[in-house]
Amino acid sequence: MGDDTSLNPRHNKAEVFARLRDAHAREVTEDYVEMIGDLIAEEGEARSVALAERFGVTAATVNNTIKRLERDGYVTSRPYRSIFLTEKGETLAKKCRERHRIVYNFLVSIGVDPAVAEFDAEGIEHHVSEETLRVFDSRLK
Repeated sequence: MGDDTSLNPRHNKAEVFARLRDAHAREVTEDYVEMIGDLIAEEGEARSVALAERFGVTAATVNNTIKRLERDGYVTSRPYRSIFLTEKGETLAKKCRERHRIVYNFLVSIGVDPAVAEFDAEGIEHHVSEETLRVFDSRLK
């Protein structure tokens, strides 16, 4: 990533787009585990109805996503009960919160309005490389 090939217009775009598609695929998972963790911290539990309200989606969308998260080992749930993060889910939620914090604080440190930085950080956190994240974090210290 740090070499000059990334600036070359003939650079292999397929690799770039493959990484972008992968990031988009992870984005929903990351948003959900982070929100489930936030709901548990704020309200003592995470329920499908609260997730649907916060994300502005239907209950069916939440239920389908929760089924996928269960299948992938991030959450456990039972019908009409709370949703819980597994250890794997908690680890991912913590990582997502930290990425968000670093991106948000970096944006604010370079003069971005906090409200704008919050919105932008929500998207950037899913697409920023570990290398860039380390640089952002080092600039904050």
